[in-house]
Parts: sequence; C-alpha cells; structure tokens
Amino acid sequence: MTQYELFLRGTRTWEIIDDVKNFRSEIGVLFLHSYNRDVLTKMFDDNHLTYTRLFKEHPHIFVSKDNPLDKKKLIHLEDWEDFPYLSYDQGIHNSFYFSEEFMSQFPHKKSIVVSVRATLFNLLIGLDGYTIATGSLNSKLNGDNIVYIPLDVEDMIDIVYIRHEKANLSKMGEKFIDYLREEVPLNVN
Repeated sequence: MTQYELFLRGTRTWEIIDDVKNFRSEIGVLFLHSYNRDVLTKMFDDNHLTYTRLFKEHPHIFVSKDNPLDKKKLIHLEDWEDFPYLSYDQGIHNSFYFSEEFMSQFPHKKSIVVSVRATLFNLLIGLDGYTIATGSLNSKLNGDNIVYIPLDVEDMIDIVYIRHEKANLSKMGEKFIDYLREEVPLNVN
C-alpha cells in the first residue's frame, strides 16, 4: 500500500482562494458561473492564481429521494418556491459572488444557512429542503438518499481547480485531479 498524507479542507470560497494564494493549499476546487465568474477570475489574476476547468455541467437541484420534487424530470424556478432553500455560510465574506450555490441571488421564501456541510445534506433529507449545484454526486461518498434533478436554465457551471502560478502540482496533487476526473459522475462534459 502506498503511503501518503493528504489534507482535504471543505472551507469557504474566499478561504480556498486565500489558502492557495498563500501556499497553505496546493490546489482549490471552485464553481464558476455567469454570476461570479468576473469577480473570481479577477481575484485569481490579482493573487497570481491560475485556474483549469475540470468539467462543465448544467445546474441541478439536490433533494432527498423522498422529496415530492424527486418525481420531476426537470425543475422550473417556480417548482421549488415552497421548499426550504439551503446554502453554506461564507462567513465574513458572505457575498453573492462567493456563494457556492448556483442562483443564490434569487429570492427564496424559506432560507436556511448552515456552517457545517454535513448539516446541509441532513436538512435536505429531514426538511424536504433543496440546494442548487452541479449534477455531480458520488453515491459511494454520499449514499443514495440525495438525488439531483436538472434545472430548466441555460447557464452552465464550470468546476475548476486553482493553483498558484509559481507552484507545480505534486504527484499527489496530480493524482487528486485525476481522481476527480475519473470518479465524479458527469452529466455534461
């Protein structure tokens, strides 16, 4: 068995950028879409970071397999208005541009912000809530209780990794990128 030491930090968007900028992390994985692309790519440039697309996907809504929306083949904006919207707290940098959830700028009748990612999935199941992200969900890691349904929107999400322009990827970094490309189920590439 190969030996290795790997730190995976599930943290806020601004912290991911700051960690890579200051060489605390070798790479960071982020979402880019029409709403945040200009702001984030300017930050990348200002902080000497490069970004590389891993894949491109249509946005999807994530719900519990028992949620009434699970029966739909395509979700329209009006379909979700009576369900709680779940998003991840971005801390003191809680700008729409740092939000990980696609379409977070839209108003929601019911909204819950969590600071622990596992809580978000628990609330998807327990409260019939939803969040919006890519159609990438690995059942080996997340189980079969969460499903994803495509949204009826034109926009796409780019999943990218960032690295400092003065740093080369280590062998472990390269293997991690290869793993993401091989193991994350894709709906669109």
